[in-house]
Amino acid sequence: MIHEPLVELVRDGLVEGVHHGSAIVLAPDGTTLFATGDPDAAMYPRSTAKPLQATAMARLGLRLSPAGFAVAAASHSGEPMHLNAVLDVLGGRSPDVLDNPADFPYDPVERDHWLSTGRAPSRLAHNCSGKHAAMLATCDLNGWSTDGYLDPAHPLQRAIAATVEDLTGRRIERVAVDGCGAPLFATTLRGLATAVANIATAAPGTPDHLVADGIRRHPELVGGSRRDVTAVMRAVPGLLAKDGFEAVQVAALPDGTALAFKIADGGDRARLPVLAAALKLCGVDVPPGPENLRVTGKLSVGIMLP
Repeated sequence: MIHEPLVELVRDGLVEGVHHGSAIVLAPDGTTLFATGDPDAAMYPRSTAKPLQATAMARLGLRLSPAGFAVAAASHSGEPMHLNAVLDVLGGRSPDVLDNPADFPYDPVERDHWLSTGRAPSRLAHNCSGKHAAMLATCDLNGWSTDGYLDPAHPLQRAIAATVEDLTGRRIERVAVDGCGAPLFATTLRGLATAVANIATAAPGTPDHLVADGIRRHPELVGGSRRDVTAVMRAVPGLLAKDGFEAVQVAALPDGTALAFKIADGGDRARLPVLAAALKLCGVDVPPGPENLRVTGKLSVGIMLP
């Protein structure tokens, strides 16, 4: 990808660091409102793909509560509310059947508590456990073996790949393995923005709407009580948003205005300022994050931070 400068770190008026990246904002009709960098180059969506994966499972017949779909699309913080929601999706199965790695909670407060009390890493506590629980439930529903459910050749993963291509409107360019062990389908930022717009505007009663409704009703399950993605969704009515590792972000308003961006160096501190700036282009104001981080280039027109 050919990235552009997006965020500067400023100390006492002097720029001491720069984060490059690519970004795109789409209008409800799919036309480009703003683009910088290389939004049509192949990239890995990381956990911003989770709403797409959850949508695929809903299309395969999975029916969960709104909380269940929220945690299926989550990179959750490992708080008790998240662990309980994943257990509900498991429906009596032991968390030991999950094929994601064992981990401590993602939330630093919860992680410190686990460490101080001597609790061991757990598959349930891994931030992707909701997605994996939903994958097991979808296999059961369709009569597929849960053995090897993460293999790209498994019927579940083939169906998810087909849905990713349908939602993004683009062929999958490469298949890798995500940090949780699930297949990771490369797409483009334009494709990601298109996909999240399609989910956000899905008609009530459709499988896709089940996912959008779950995310909107339970933003605390998608992230956590101390996560910016949850705070932004609470601040903007109807917003569907998802963050991902390596500083990828997607978001869509109920009318289908959508955005996607990637910070080139994976620096997460740059993600919130760019999200605020991109939402500003969509007509939405949210806090821009730390004052010593300012958005640069075309994205900063009319919205330069202090």
